[in-house]
Amino acid sequence: MKFYTSIFKKSKILNVACYGEEGKKVSGKPKGSVMSIAFEIAGQKFIALNGGPQFRFNEAVSFVVSCKTQKEVDYFWKKLSVGGKEVQCGWLKDKFGVSWQIVPEILGKLLSGPDAAASQRVMQALLKMVKLDITVLKQAYAGRYKSGKSSNRRNS
Repeated sequence: MKFYTSIFKKSKILNVACYGEEGKKVSGKPKGSVMSIAFEIAGQKFIALNGGPQFRFNEAVSFVVSCKTQKEVDYFWKKLSVGGKEVQCGWLKDKFGVSWQIVPEILGKLLSGPDAAASQRVMQALLKMVKLDITVLKQAYAGRYKSGKSSNRRNS
């Protein structure tokens, strides 16, 4: 939780609960080991449970970070992808295996605008990206993006 709360503004660890003797009997975890952590990221409260190594993260659950600017996209991409895996279309897995979608706010407007052909061009450009590039998405909408070009800006 320290990793996540260091990245997002208005974030903090609220409470850490540890296993006692009874918890040890049920979970097999040593007394004093972390059972759960209540935390807040950007004003949203979460509780993480130490369920053990048999429970893994997968793509069925992902967190979306909506970004106003390319600078925000770049910031969250860089911070969350350290030790993780860059995927495709603005998705990444962090070093703990949690899936994130780093998405510019404007993407929804570009994909659902009144010009269906422009929205289709945006989708074609998006499918070629790893980290999303707002300038390229806008160029695609305007018809100024060459669909054969790769727009993969992994580590900029």
